This record gives sequence, C-alpha cells and structure tokens, in this order.
Amino acid sequence: MIKDAVFVFSNALLSYRFRNDHPFNQMRIQLTLDLLQSLNAIHEKDILKPRIATDDELYLIHDPDYVKAIKLASEGNLKASIAESYGIGTEDTPIFPHMHDASALIVGGTLTAVDAVMTREAKHALHLGGGLHHGFRGKASGFCIYNDSSIAIQYIQKKYNARVLYIDTDAHHGDGVQWAFYDNEQVCTFSIHETGRYLFPGTGNINEWGVGKGYGYSFNIPLDAFTEDDSWLECYIEAVKHIAAYFKPDVIVTQNGADAHYYDPLTHLSATMKIYQEIPKLAHEIAHQYCNGKWIAVGGGGYDIWRVVPRAWSFIWLEMTNRSSNLTTIPSEWIEKWQKNAPFSLPKDWKDPSNLYPKIPRKQEISEKNRNTLNRLLHFIEQR
Repeated sequence: MIKDAVFVFSNALLSYRFRNDHPFNQMRIQLTLDLLQSLNAIHEKDILKPRIATDDELYLIHDPDYVKAIKLASEGNLKASIAESYGIGTEDTPIFPHMHDASALIVGGTLTAVDAVMTREAKHALHLGGGLHHGFRGKASGFCIYNDSSIAIQYIQKKYNARVLYIDTDAHHGDGVQWAFYDNEQVCTFSIHETGRYLFPGTGNINEWGVGKGYGYSFNIPLDAFTEDDSWLECYIEAVKHIAAYFKPDVIVTQNGADAHYYDPLTHLSATMKIYQEIPKLAHEIAHQYCNGKWIAVGGGGYDIWRVVPRAWSFIWLEMTNRSSNLTTIPSEWIEKWQKNAPFSLPKDWKDPSNLYPKIPRKQEISEKNRNTLNRLLHFIEQR
C-alpha cells in the first residue's frame, strides 16, 4: 500500500551549521518535528533517513572543481583567496568543519525524497533540510553550498524522464534553480518573492521568461515590500493554477521558505500564518490534478525559528497526511519544552492574531502593483 507521505530526517541534518550566531539554523527542523510529534501526527514508521549524495550526483549541477574546493575547505586546506572565489568563507556562507559531508547529506536527503515518490513508496515526501536554492554550478551563495533542489530536478529528469514543475514560495528569489534550467523546456520554474529592489539576490523580475527552448518556462512574481496575506495569496493561487494548466507537469517540487512572514528578521513582507496554511493546500491539489499525487517538498529560508517556522512547516506535513483541519491551540507540552530556550514568547495558537502588526498605510497601492504584475504573467501565458 502506498503511504500518503514520508518525512526525511536524521539528527545528522542539524550539522549544517555555519556558526552559533548565524541566522540559518537547522534546529528549526527539530522544532517542527517535535511539534508534529506532540500532535501525534507523525510516527517512526513515517520517517526515512537521508543518504549522502555521491560525487557524481553533485556533478549533475555542480562543477567538479567546486566540489573539490568544498572538500578542501571542509578540512581547513583551502586558501582564503581561493575560497572567496567559490563564494565560501564569506559573511553569508562561512566555512565550517565537515561542510562537504553536511551539504552532501542535505542533497542526499532530497534525493531520498525523490526516490520515495517516483518509485511510489509514497505519494508525497517532505525533506525540510533541503531547499538551498541559491547555490550555483561553481559558487556558493546566500547560505547555500550545494543546490539540492537543482540536483534533484536534474536527477528526476535523467532517472525518471519526468517533466518537473518547481514552485518556490521563499521570500528570496529562487535564482539558482531558475538559472540551472533557464533553457530547459522540460522544467518549469515559478518563484513568488519579495522584489529584488530591496532584497537579496536582486533577481526574479517579471520579464525573466527563459531562453532558447526554455523560453516560456520561467515565471516570477516579484512582490512589493510590505505585501500582506490577501495580495500574496491572490498572486500565488492565480499564478500556480494557470502555470500548472499550461505546463501539465509529471511531478511537482515545492520549496517552502518560511521567511515571507511579518516576524522574519531578514525580509520586508507582511504575511501571517494564513499563507502557510494555504500554500500546501494548493500544492496538494495540483499534485493530484496533474501528477497522480507526486509531490516532493523541501524547506528553505525562515529565520524566526521559534514563532514562525515550526508552525509553517508543520502545515505541509499535516496537509500531506490529510490532517490540516481543526487546528486551534499549540500543544502545551511543546511550549513548555522549548520556551526556556526561546528569546520570544512562543505562540499559543496556530493562527496569528488579527492585530499582529500595525496597519500598512500603502495597502491598496501595494495590492494594485502586485495585481498588475500577476496580470502580466497571466497575459504572457494566454499569448503562448
């Protein structure tokens, strides 16, 4: 019997850790898993251990010289000047011991999720350790060393010959994945993110449509800063429905960065938990409508690891396993367990209060700008 979903995890995934004060903290995976366990929503039989990706698998996207450099850096044997040319040893992506092994395990975890879905062990798979969407062929970027999503998509194409729809809801543009498949008509990428006018990596404009055979298979919605739930969801829902109908994928891969939330310290959007309830619902619907259920979900950004990420990521698993309804209060045992470690008061409810933040003065203007961007995307699809 095919499982509804599998959850890829081992404690070794927590070893992807740059330094104690770095905003990218994989402890958020443990917090999410513990929250799901406190709901009795996940069990040992649901968990798959990740494997380490082979060098050949890393080479599906990354240059061998780059992989060699990461290995040398992991052992403290790479000159600082050379490291910088590969995007490591920087403020964003510092070198840490055993960096290669930790990064290759993340890639292997995403490939574990892919194989579980593509061999029909499960309809859906969730690997919250993945989603490192900024990595390039020969350069690390934005906390990302190896780009597990790009490797997974290339792996799906080569091993399973499937058309992949990649949906990225991180507040930062999914640049590494987009550029990896910018000329590929068998991969359709969609990223909805804060405009690059204000936020790293500065790309993801509406007119980035792809090139060559890939023209018409790259889509972006750059949202204005301070975008709120209703405008965010209007753009996401309309765009995804039209893109899926246009592309008709065999499998979907979703990147689920949780940094569009108002609390996130690195971005300037004003979303609440409302969008994180809706994101996986539509992904689930699209997967069953076009892909016989085949849906691989990974993590991504999300830098308020206490108040935002555990709730947001729990919604993905709860949707995958058809348990997403009737959620009200956060289990008290989870709050009691983690409150002593948290720098904030942990949320008591799954939803955010209506007065989470002050009224946004430009709400109508922001919504209209976003709607115009959405309409440009829909018009482009109609003309195809």
